[in-house]
Amino acid sequence: MRLALFDKGRLGLVDGDDLVDVTEQLAGPGTPGPAGALHRYIETTETTARGGAARLDLSGCARVPLAEAALEAPLPRPGKIVGAPVNYLDHQAEMEYTTSIAELGVFLKANSSVIGPGRDIVLPYTDKRTDQEGELGVVIGRTARHVGADDALDHVFGYTCLLDITVRSGEDRSTRKSFDTFTPIGPWIVTADEIPDPDRLDLRCEVGGATRQRTSTADLIFGVRELIAYTSSVMTLHPGDVIATGTPAGVGPLDHGDRVVVEIERIGRLEVGVDGSRATPYDQRPGRRSR
Repeated sequence: MRLALFDKGRLGLVDGDDLVDVTEQLAGPGTPGPAGALHRYIETTETTARGGAARLDLSGCARVPLAEAALEAPLPRPGKIVGAPVNYLDHQAEMEYTTSIAELGVFLKANSSVIGPGRDIVLPYTDKRTDQEGELGVVIGRTARHVGADDALDHVFGYTCLLDITVRSGEDRSTRKSFDTFTPIGPWIVTADEIPDPDRLDLRCEVGGATRQRTSTADLIFGVRELIAYTSSVMTLHPGDVIATGTPAGVGPLDHGDRVVVEIERIGRLEVGVDGSRATPYDQRPGRRSR
């Protein structure tokens, strides 16, 4: 299944060129709350979605042409977003890091940084570089604690495209990556049954029509299985949590008016804009001490 949020929180299943409204079937009646209808479905089922599409009865469900639907972030407020720093060797080389995920571990991003397709990344500073980082996103479907790599994929609900936007300044990594709008995800979540091996997916990221990043997830230092196993040894993963698996070489600065695209094999294409109209000088940030 490909599951998307659209038109102010409705839950849709992508069926060819249509979105089939399955809100009541999967999320149940009532207001889904800020986490969204899809998050409610993941939390209440606490299961992976293997074979889930076969159990859905789409007869009588409203249909909306996909081209006319206003897509939103499929998980507008994940429980937590876990990031994997320096998880490709070529990115380690381009940034001249002496360490990788093996030494650094993982970090957290604010869940309030999430936006969906068609929205804008808002640049905070006029004089600090803000980079794009195209990544595979993993959505957890079952509670995971001390999970072994061999069993890790049994805890995955699905996969999505993700951008991990980063300011190149001096603060802690979680600060530099947690500004509002700094985690675009979408355009939908593809359930685990559609992707038997997430470690063999082609990924491409372009900015302004030019390809900046091209890789295969086969080149991850910690593959998806190992990343889930490691992360679950540190913290409990809950249904609806998202793991950003890391970015390859090719990160670069974003400018006002850019269009950023990340496209992943078997998943889809996520496109967002860039807005620098409200950026301010770094030295004018709140909390800065005068010297």
